[in-house]
Amino acid sequence: MARYEEIDIDQGADVAIELHLINDDGSVKNLSGHDCAAKLKRSYNSDSSDTTDFTVSLQDSDGIATLALTNAQTDLLKSGRYVYDVELSYVDSGGSTIIERILEGTITVSPSVTK
Repeated sequence: MARYEEIDIDQGADVAIELHLINDDGSVKNLSGHDCAAKLKRSYNSDSSDTTDFTVSLQDSDGIATLALTNAQTDLLKSGRYVYDVELSYVDSGGSTIIERILEGTITVSPSVTK
């Protein structure tokens, strides 16, 4: 089951959220061969035109996934509450794609005065 986190971001600002991933035994998760995707929506039922994709970069051996939004992306977001999730995927030894939701929650965008 995914971990739940509430996050606050500022409208019109660059955002970088660093996730340090660990295995159940406490060791650093090796992300070699993994892909990661993260999306932000106004609501779970929003259509695809109301979706913002995070840029995700992985530091494989350090188990770090960084989710980023540019100031241009956050400037387009209306202030208020959004939902998001982060999925990690890989292909197992049998050739099947395994998708694991690792994080989900809400993001509150605070409005910008200076635009």
